Amino acid sequence: MSSFAAPLTRAQAARIRELYRDKRARKAEGAFIIEGAKLVYDVLARHATCVQMLVAAAGHQQRETDQQRLVRESVDVISFRCPARLFSSLSDLESPQGILAVVRQPSWNEGEVFDNPRIFGLYGEQLQDPANVGAIIRTAAALSADALWLSHESADIYNPKVVRATAGALLSLPIFCVRDVAVFASRGCVIFAAESGTRDTVQMETIRNVPKRLVVALGNESRGLSAQTIKQAACRFTIPLARQIESLNVAATAAIALHYFSRLPKKT
Repeated sequence: MSSFAAPLTRAQAARIRELYRDKRARKAEGAFIIEGAKLVYDVLARHATCVQMLVAAAGHQQRETDQQRLVRESVDVISFRCPARLFSSLSDLESPQGILAVVRQPSWNEGEVFDNPRIFGLYGEQLQDPANVGAIIRTAAALSADALWLSHESADIYNPKVVRATAGALLSLPIFCVRDVAVFASRGCVIFAAESGTRDTVQMETIRNVPKRLVVALGNESRGLSAQTIKQAACRFTIPLARQIESLNVAATAAIALHYFSRLPKKT
């Protein structure tokens, strides 16, 4: 049973600040921070074994709903309390909600994903806006993608802004780092590349079926996909737009493309 009986130590507070601010610290410890009542209690309900510790501000326990209290008391997680002022100094939010958790980073087996006879995946190249990366993670998880691959130049998936934008999906979707896009071809995957309309693209709705091992590729928010990735693509598609709009936000493109392709029959 989890209770906020023990006071947070200075060393623990320093660790939380470091995990918030330093990508290297998150990588070294294999941990990251989630904050806010909805995210924390959702993770406790669905992924309690990943939670290393809880921290609550003074008075938070009295503000819990009955459901939140039942969730917290049903798990065995080390929990600490601290003064509200100290919690505010730890928080990454403008209006702290009084609770955060230190969470273990999930470990996924890329080989197992590639060994599946069918793959429906997403590749993000040099996606540098944390809000976009978080939204794409949430979208990919919601639309039943098997995995998300990100180039190593993309935003850190455990950046606090990314974590918030995933709305808890970060622990549900296998995510891998890619240094060479050729890995997809070497594992029998076909790339469909999303681009702004050019002479060599096809409109998305003209595509009537998809490969059984498909990876949808999305490029940098301003530059798009690299020449190397475009060269690897079997299909370059565009989403037709109205009112002289040149392009969509990359997260919106991901949502539309994944939804459309997920509904198409697979080639045999």
